Parts: sequence; C-alpha cells; structure tokens
Amino acid sequence: MNQDSAITEIRGIGEKTKNLFAKMGVYTVGDILLHFPRTYIRYPKLQAIDDITALTEEPHAIAARVTQAPVVKSGRRMQVTLLTIGSPGHRIQLVWYRMPYIKNSLKHGQYYVFYGKTTAREGKYIMEQPVIYEPENYEQMAEQLYPVYALTSGITNNLVTKTIRQALDAGALVTDFLPAGIRKDFGLCEYNYAMKQIHFPDSMDTLVTARKRLVFDEFFLFIMGMQYQKKQQKRKANPFTFQDEDFIRQQTDKLPYKLTDAQQRALSDVTENLHGKYVMQRLIQGDVGSGKTIIAFLAMAWCAHNGYQSAIMAPTEVLARQHFESYQKLCADFGLDVPVVLLTGSMTAREKRLACEKLAVFPSAMIIGTHALIQEHVHYLNLALVITDEQHRFGVKQRDFFAEKGKDPHILVMSATPIPRTLAIILYGDLDISVIDEVPAKRLPNKNCVVNTGYRPRAYEFIEKQVKSGHQAYIICPLVEASENFEGENVTDYAKQLEKELSPDIKIGILHGKMKNTQKNLVMEQFAGNEIQVLVSTTVVEVGVNVPNATVMMIENADRFGLAQLHQLRGRVGRGDTQSYCIMVNTSSAKTAQKRLEILNHSNDGFQIASEDLKLRGPGDFFGIRQSGDMPFALADIYQDADILKDASAAVKTVLREDPELSMEEHQILHKKMEKFMDDELEKMSL
Repeated sequence: MNQDSAITEIRGIGEKTKNLFAKMGVYTVGDILLHFPRTYIRYPKLQAIDDITALTEEPHAIAARVTQAPVVKSGRRMQVTLLTIGSPGHRIQLVWYRMPYIKNSLKHGQYYVFYGKTTAREGKYIMEQPVIYEPENYEQMAEQLYPVYALTSGITNNLVTKTIRQALDAGALVTDFLPAGIRKDFGLCEYNYAMKQIHFPDSMDTLVTARKRLVFDEFFLFIMGMQYQKKQQKRKANPFTFQDEDFIRQQTDKLPYKLTDAQQRALSDVTENLHGKYVMQRLIQGDVGSGKTIIAFLAMAWCAHNGYQSAIMAPTEVLARQHFESYQKLCADFGLDVPVVLLTGSMTAREKRLACEKLAVFPSAMIIGTHALIQEHVHYLNLALVITDEQHRFGVKQRDFFAEKGKDPHILVMSATPIPRTLAIILYGDLDISVIDEVPAKRLPNKNCVVNTGYRPRAYEFIEKQVKSGHQAYIICPLVEASENFEGENVTDYAKQLEKELSPDIKIGILHGKMKNTQKNLVMEQFAGNEIQVLVSTTVVEVGVNVPNATVMMIENADRFGLAQLHQLRGRVGRGDTQSYCIMVNTSSAKTAQKRLEILNHSNDGFQIASEDLKLRGPGDFFGIRQSGDMPFALADIYQDADILKDASAAVKTVLREDPELSMEEHQILHKKMEKFMDDELEKMSL
C-alpha cells in the first residue's frame, strides 16, 4: 500500500464507504492522510464533585458513585433519564434525552466517570448528555489529544480515525521532499513524523512541532510554484498601443462622486502600466467597499476605446451577473457604445454559443464571466486585459491559463483580503501592488457591537424592525448542520428556530457550501432581489454577492472566527448609503476572545485589524474554525503563521539561488513534488 493506492485497499472500506469518502474529496490513501483534524479533544483530569467551584466552557470529568437508581420520565415529545450524584450541598443532576436504557446500564454502588459540560440552572448544577466511562478506561484517556475531523453524512469521526490509523500502520509513508539542510536551518521535523503527530499527537508540543512542519510545506510549495511560474515567464514587452489618456479623465468627470486619492493612485498605476514598456502584472489590494470595481471598469473602458477586448472573471455566477448589469448601466450613463458580454457556466448551450459568437465579432467587447471564460472552446479576438476578481479564489495557475487566452494580455488582480503589505509581497511576489486604503466618503461606517447570547431576542427584534423598513439581513452560523464533535450554531436548525422568532411574512432563506451551485445561485439571486429578507448562511457569502439593501450582519459564534474573516463578512453590509450594523455574538467566556472581538468592534479598517490579529495570535492558537479560509491552504493561516510564511519564502529563495532548475541530486524528490503540485493546480482549475 502506498499514497496513490485506492482508499478501498484499506481494510473495511467497501463500495458504499468509498462513495461517501468521495464526497469529502478522499479517493486515495494519500487523500485520507491529508484530511487533517479540524480540532482536538483533550479529556480533562478526573475531578470530585466537591472540587467544582466554578463553571467553565470546558467539559468536566466527574468521578462519582451511583447511590440511587436513575429515574425515567416520559413526556409528550421524549423520555428523559435523570440521576443525581454527589453529597448534600454538592449535587449535580445528570440528564439524558431519549436514552432510557441508561437506567439499566448503571449499577448501584459502582463508581463511574461522567464526562460533559456542567451548567447552572435554577440554583443547581446540571450536566446534560454526559458520556459514561469506567474509571480505569478514562484514566488511560485523560490528558491525551484526540482528533476531530470534518465529516459528511454517513461518515463518523471514529471511522475516519480508524482509517487513518490503518493507513499509517500499513506504512503508507513517503520520502521527505525537503532537503535535510532546509529542515535543519528552520527547525523542522521529518515529514512522516509530522504526519503521524498531526493526526495522533503524543502531546501538545509534538502537535505544534508537526503542524509547523506541515504549514511550512504548504507555504513552501505555494511560493515555490509561484516563483517557478514567474521564472518561466520573464517580463514581456507590451504588444498593445494605448492612446488618448484624456479619455480616462473624461470618464471620471462623469462619475456622480469623486474618486478617493487612493483610487486615483491605483488608477494611475494601471494606466501607466497599460501604455508602459512591459505587460502589466498588478494586484489592487483594497478593503471591502474601497471602490476597486470602478477602477476595473475604467481600465476596461479604456481598452474598448482603443479597440481592444477585456475580460473580468468573478468567483461566483451571481457576482458575475451583478457586474454585467452594473457595467451595462455604467456604459449607458457614460454614453459608451461598447458591447458587454456575459458568459457563465449555468447558461444554456445556445446562450453560450451566442456569447462566443459576440467575442468573435466585437473587437472592443467588455467580457464578464466566471470560470467559463477559460474553457477550451472560448476564443477571444484581441484580448488586451484580463482581470480576476478575488484572485485567491482561482490560484496562480488559473490566472496564467486565463492570460494564455490572449496574446500576452495585461493582468490585473483584485483582492479584498486585508493582508499586511509584508505578507502580500510574499504571497503575490510575481505582481506589482497597489493599495486602496481609503473608503469613499459617501459610505457610512458600520456600527458594531459585541454581545452575548442573552442579546439574541433584542437582535431579532432589531432585524425585524430593519426588514419592516424595507431592508435585509444576514445571519452567519459556523456549521451547516448539528455536529457531534463541534459546538456552535448551525444553519439548518437556526433557520427553523428563526421562523418561530420572526413574523411569518418575513421570508427566511438558507445558504451553505454543501448545496449545489444551481441552488446557491438561486438563493443568492432571490436575496439580491429581496425575495428573501433574512439569509441564514455559512461563510460561503464572504465573497460572491453584492446586496446594498442589506443593513444587518449578525454573526453567531463570532469568537470562533479570525478577525480578518469577520471583517470580510461584515463587509457584506454597508454597501449602500444607509446606516448598517454588525452584531457579533460572543459565546466564549475567555477574556482573549472578548479582547480580539473588541478590536473589530472599534475599527472598520481591515488593514489595522489584520495587523492587530497578528499580534494577538499565539503559536498554539489553532483550534476551531480556520481563520483565513479564502487562501488555498489546508492547515496554514497567513495571519497566525506569518513567521512560518516568511521562513518558507526565505527557504525558497535559498533553494532557487543554489539550483534554479532543481536539477541537483538532493533536489530530485523536490522537483517531482513540484511537478505534482503544479499538476494538482491544473486539476483543481479543471474542476
């Protein structure tokens, strides 16, 4: 058995389980090993009931003797099993729902360990749904770290754990691709050791060591791939002739508002590149709502004015359609007789054919679309400029593939991720960078508040009031559905509960990543058209739809998200001229969680927030939801792992300086790894 072996080579994986694993993107033994834990459970030391003096967010493990028989009560909806343990003055009531068999499994006079969260209710301690262990079994588990994996319906955490253990025990290991010198210089452990410890760590220290190595790998391969591409390209002479620079000024004068100084600087950078000596490779990095789209439109309009085609690729169909409608309106407002063409994957075969025919006959068309723009059958007439909106959603290879559709077109990348400049230079090392660090004056800053769960009723009243005044709201949950391994609000149950809280005439919709693209597009279009007033969603809305009418963003379990991602989510509101609000529900009692959220509460500056987020992260702070989910990494987080990112960048420079072609014997395994990495990038693009 090796990493390329089919997952069915692992004992116990039949056809049905294979198909379930396929839903998780797991097809081979290597795939399951790369399915890293989402978080870990550490079982606490045993406590006596008398030792519990304060409630915490963490579960307790209580050793107690059963001195009375459990009582089973039957209600209209379910059976409830109750057992009181402890001595007078220090009692805890144990509660199990729909588990009447518990009564017969507990023997009078015996000691057991009861594991679960303890809450205070009506003057007494209560532990709901506690797990029961024999004391000797629990002592073997205490203080160990147990992995918790992302799952799909039909796959349990126990099955994933068992499958990975078998793969590791079968010796499905690989030769380390990192040269020994690099590992030594940067204090990195061996790859196979890291793989074992990331899944089944011996201690917190070995887990941190393993994660550091695997995060380094992700950054190293990403940067190496980018530099490899850059080296192949070299700077190319500009094959296009751009004239009449005054055209840009004439169009900006027609705008109903004045561009900010930062927008003017970015626009100047772009126009200078377009008629410069070399083909443009530029990133415009601007905070949410900073006005990047108008810069893209003006650049595309200048292309059309000079007789060239231009294209912009959006990350979602809904956003592509919104760009299409916006560009049509801008062309009409500016008096520009320019064809605007839309091309997306969900269009019918006839609609796609007509769109492609327009590309062949309109030499100055503005083309807007999604990944459909880079399909093999799509051909351009004289493509001078390609723009990728939210580039990190596409990847370096996809951007280059898009560029190959034309004859060395200019490349403009737009990103709303507020990455500190030092990190942006590493991540976008093949691009020049323009930063739009101002927000247009007409935009009112969001009003923010950090609240606890007790504020929910008031929040629902506020949302209902906003809806009745004609506006809309988002509510973000971290989960799609209830999970046995992760506590947090989920979209499915939350939407049902919300229907009871809000007026029946308010239409509630749900949106999450497990839905089919056609379903997601339909929901987002309904929300954009105000057919849905309140959208309960996962972070899938972070990028992809522009609804100026939405004025409330409520984020449940806000403490589980990184500040940069919270800022991106908050940016979904405040896109119109109306005052907007962001309500962050903090479910943690930890002071650090409150401190982090207060940064967001008092600032709407994404770059400042990202920098502050960096300062607050610690080397072991990597539990819960991944922080920068928009970057193409499984484990790595550009904010939390900034130091590792810098080390990986330095290591890439060292390797390429010594061996630009990766032809030395010690780099042969690395060379093969790079080829596979680039092939995987292409495969992702084809999907």
